[in-house]
Amino acid sequence: MATPSENAPTAPRIRVVLADDHDLVRGGIKALLELMPEVEVTGEARNGEDLLALLEEVTPDLVITDLAMPGGDGLAAIARIHARHPGLRVLVLSMYDSVDFVRRALSGGASGYLMKDSAPQELEQAVRAMATTGSYFNATIARVLLQPPPPPDDDGLTERQTEILVRLASGLSSKEIAYELGLSSKTVDVHRGRIMERLDLRDVASLTRYAVRKGLIKA
Repeated sequence: MATPSENAPTAPRIRVVLADDHDLVRGGIKALLELMPEVEVTGEARNGEDLLALLEEVTPDLVITDLAMPGGDGLAAIARIHARHPGLRVLVLSMYDSVDFVRRALSGGASGYLMKDSAPQELEQAVRAMATTGSYFNATIARVLLQPPPPPDDDGLTERQTEILVRLASGLSSKEIAYELGLSSKTVDVHRGRIMERLDLRDVASLTRYAVRKGLIKA
């Protein structure tokens, strides 16, 4: 005779793929997710290109990805995921909460956005909401989305240059930026020169003030 536990229906699993270039961060997120009995982490990636390749091999229900990763960033990967797998839900887990980053992630195809400094319980809430309703935005991100759209961006910076600008303004050296983005220090220096020329700025302090004014970093 079957026991009651044998007759009980099995809860559907939420298959998750993680993407973050920091092994320690990714490991912490995975550990939190594995505390949820209905969640199964089916794959991990360190950058956007690896994430796209992984999604050709596994079929998750949810992708949780950072935005700023070397060797293929999250923003570009989200757009390509949406094109290749339009039904796949993407939750962004990021340190950036500026209007620009949030809107670019959503326009690329993300349907949820969560800050990395959120409480562990909120990650659980976000995963369950993404699985049931298809989206998740907490009060902080909702307020960001309610802000009026910024005026058309006329600074002429490329996406890569914006990424480098954010890191320069955050105090990282060219060597540190090169390591994070998978570039050479020389390439970062070339971008730095072009950024300063384009914005008509002469030093890092001016770049920092510009990034704060644009909402790319916090003051």
